[in-house]
Amino acid sequence: MLRSLFIDFNSYFASVEQQLNPALRGRPVGVVPVMAESSCCIAASIEAKAFGVKTGTRVSDARRLCPGIALVLAEHAKYVQVHQRAVAVVDRLAPVRQVVSIDEMECELTGRWRERERAVALAQRVKAALLADLGVCMRTSIGIAPNTLLGKLASDMHKPDGLTVIEQHELPERLLHLPVSAINGIGPRIERRLAECGITSMQQLYAAPRDLLHTAWGSVAGTEMYDKLRGQWYAPRATVARSLGHSHVLPPDLRHPEGAREVLHRLTQKAAMRLRKQGVYATAMQVFVRCDHRWQREAGGERHAQVGETQDTGFLLHTLDVLWFSGLHRLLHPKAVGVQLCGLVLASQHTAGLFDAPRDRGPLMAVLDALNRKHGKNAVYFASAHHALDAAPMRIAFSRIPDLDTER
Repeated sequence: MLRSLFIDFNSYFASVEQQLNPALRGRPVGVVPVMAESSCCIAASIEAKAFGVKTGTRVSDARRLCPGIALVLAEHAKYVQVHQRAVAVVDRLAPVRQVVSIDEMECELTGRWRERERAVALAQRVKAALLADLGVCMRTSIGIAPNTLLGKLASDMHKPDGLTVIEQHELPERLLHLPVSAINGIGPRIERRLAECGITSMQQLYAAPRDLLHTAWGSVAGTEMYDKLRGQWYAPRATVARSLGHSHVLPPDLRHPEGAREVLHRLTQKAAMRLRKQGVYATAMQVFVRCDHRWQREAGGERHAQVGETQDTGFLLHTLDVLWFSGLHRLLHPKAVGVQLCGLVLASQHTAGLFDAPRDRGPLMAVLDALNRKHGKNAVYFASAHHALDAAPMRIAFSRIPDLDTER
């Protein structure tokens, strides 16, 4: 039974750039986080991929592989805005069940839409509507299958601009030519654990008993994988994030201790605003610094602290400085920094500390957030991040789409 219609945009970031700038259409394009030869492509257009350029390719290597490549500085706000338009377009034709990532979403097929001919016709309408509403560069590959896992695999089978159907009766034959790493959720760690269990091919994975996969994953995820490979339907898991944070590779002009500290202050202010927007409190804070190994033996350092239950930017900035001056400030050639707020507690479960009332700045934080939402990012901010306001811009993670209100 067909239940999943999985939509995957082809070379999404690069396609958005080509759509918004007609001069880039038909040309190899690489999207980069910073304009530096030591940086890497976070996306490559279909034309660039033909030359061997892909996500993770260093800029210097991309120029060597494709001398005519056009490098474009990433503007993540644009990608979020186009993504939001794409979801709205698809949702008009078939309710979007889940947004998987910035360039992937899934619709659940119901009723007669589960019939192959109707499902294919719906997919073709989705593809046509996205091209009509978003533009000719916004091509997609769609997979139709009994569940999300198989829909994702189907969408990857024919790129670009593919439409692939995998039906229940075609399992496992349609999958056996794939490596186990093709399955979403099987990364290097799980691949090693599977190999330790004697599973190195898709044939072996499919033939493995349920309890062996449970052992390989070390959790119920292995049992679920056994079922998913056979076409069983699973709804998305309801999960609550355990942490949130930001990291940033420092630009060359900020690769010194004071620059690193200012960027950390900027990251902490962004993370604190996200706490309040999401209605959670942090109970711990982690800070890390990574150093350029060419200049010193120390790879970097990490610090952590318990912070009670807080959303207070000022308190978190004070904690950051305590951690910073406990030894991180002595690292002379910082290259990347990051802040993680951990042990998140829902506001509905928050218990105020006995001595919180005299220093409760919740109303003040709410006013600051409101001013920044109304007048734009950095309308009001803590001055410790003044020289890093243009650093640490919004980034899109694989598992999370940024909130434009808090992360620009």
